[in-house]
Amino acid sequence: MPGLVVFGSQWGDEGKGRFVDYLAGQADMVIRYQGGNNAGHTVYANGQEFKLRTIPSGIISEGKPCVIGNGVVIDPASLLKEIEYVEAKGVSAANLHISDRAHVIMPYHKVLDALSEARLGDAKIGTTGNGIGPCYADKTSRCGFRMCDLLEEDRFSKKLKVVLEGKNELITKIYGGKPLSYDEILNDYLEYGRKLKDRIEDTSLLIYDYVKQNKKILFEGAQGMLLDLDYGTYPFVTSSHPTAGGVACGVGVGPQVVTDVLGVVKSYTTRVGEGPFVTELFDETGDAIRNKGHEFGTVTGRPRRCGWLDLVILRFAVRVSGITAFALSRMDTLGGFDTVKVCVGYEYEGKMVDNYPASLEMLSKMKPVYKEMQGWRDDISEIRNFEDLPQGAQEYVKLIEEETGVPVAMIGVGPGREQCVMRKTMF
Repeated sequence: MPGLVVFGSQWGDEGKGRFVDYLAGQADMVIRYQGGNNAGHTVYANGQEFKLRTIPSGIISEGKPCVIGNGVVIDPASLLKEIEYVEAKGVSAANLHISDRAHVIMPYHKVLDALSEARLGDAKIGTTGNGIGPCYADKTSRCGFRMCDLLEEDRFSKKLKVVLEGKNELITKIYGGKPLSYDEILNDYLEYGRKLKDRIEDTSLLIYDYVKQNKKILFEGAQGMLLDLDYGTYPFVTSSHPTAGGVACGVGVGPQVVTDVLGVVKSYTTRVGEGPFVTELFDETGDAIRNKGHEFGTVTGRPRRCGWLDLVILRFAVRVSGITAFALSRMDTLGGFDTVKVCVGYEYEGKMVDNYPASLEMLSKMKPVYKEMQGWRDDISEIRNFEDLPQGAQEYVKLIEEETGVPVAMIGVGPGREQCVMRKTMF
C-alpha cells in the first residue's frame, strides 16, 4: 500500500501545499493529520489562487476523499467559511470528511491564547492567536470537546456549563479579561454541529478501508519539523507533531501505512515567530529574498524572517522523520543572485558542529559555516527538466543530496501546479 507523507523540513511555510496539490492527482485519498487553522497552504491551480487553512490541499483535485484527521484541531466557524470559500471558487467540498475524534477550538481558547501572549511580553511564543495551543492543552488535560460532542446536544450543553465556568474564572481572575457568554457559545456550536453533521464520522474506518484496498494515500502535514512539540525549538513550537511520526496517531491507522516520506524544503530558510535562527539575514539580501519570495504569512500576513539554506536542519529532519526524498521549493526566488550561500555546519566555541542541539542557549551562540556557490539566472519558470537548469542551480541541488544522503525528487521553479521539475516518481 503506497502511503506518502508530505511534511515541512524546516519551520513551515516551505510550500507544502503546492506539492500536495501536484501529487494529489495521483493519489486516491488525501489526509491532513495534525495542526489547526493557524497553518496556511497557498496553492495556484486552475488559474486561481487558493489559500487553505484546515481543508487538505487535495480538495482542489476533485473526486477523491479528503480527510481531516483526529490529530487536527478544528475551529468550526473557520472551517465552514473555508468550505464556502472553495465552493465559491468552483471546487466541490462534497468529499470532505471530518474525524469525529478531532478536537474543537472553542472561543475561550482564542481568548486565552491572546491573553497569555500579552502576559508573556517579550518572552511570548509568537502564536497566531487562533487558540491552537490552548485547545491541544485541553485535549491533554481531558477537558476538551470533540467533533462528536457537537452532535449530542444534551451532553454538550451540560459539559459546556462546567468547563466554561472554570475558563471564565481563569480569564477574569488571572488575566483580567471579560467573561464569555454560555448561551452564545452553546447556540453557535450546536448550529455548527448541525451544519457539519453529515461530514463527521469515524474517519479511521474510512482510511482503513482504503488501506485494505491497497489504495494510494497522501498524508499532508502542517507547519514544519522545527515546530514539532518534541523536536522543534521548544518552547517556540506548535502543539502537535508535524513530523512523519505524527501520522499514525493523527489518522488512526498503524505506522506501516507510511512507505515514503517527502520532506519539503525551501531553497532558503524562513521562520515566523520567536526563537533562535542561525542563518538569519538582517541585511539587504534578506530583504531581497523576503520581497522576491513574497515571504509574508498566509494566515497572519506577518513578514517572515529569512536566511540562507541550513543543511544542519535538513540532516536533522532526515534522521528524525525518515525522509526518503526532498521536494525543493522556491528555486526561482534565488534566481538572479550572483552568488548564494549554504550553511554546511555550525561553529560553537571554536569547534565544528553538525547536529542540531536541543538547547536554545547553545543554538543562540552557534555561528553558520557557509559554502558559497555560483548563482543562476533570474527566470527558470519554464524549465521542466533537471538538465536544462542553469549549472549553478544543478550544483545547488547536488550539494543538498551529497550533504544529506537524500535525493531531491521534485523542484519547484514557480508557484503554479505545472511549474515543477520531476526527477523521481513518488507514487
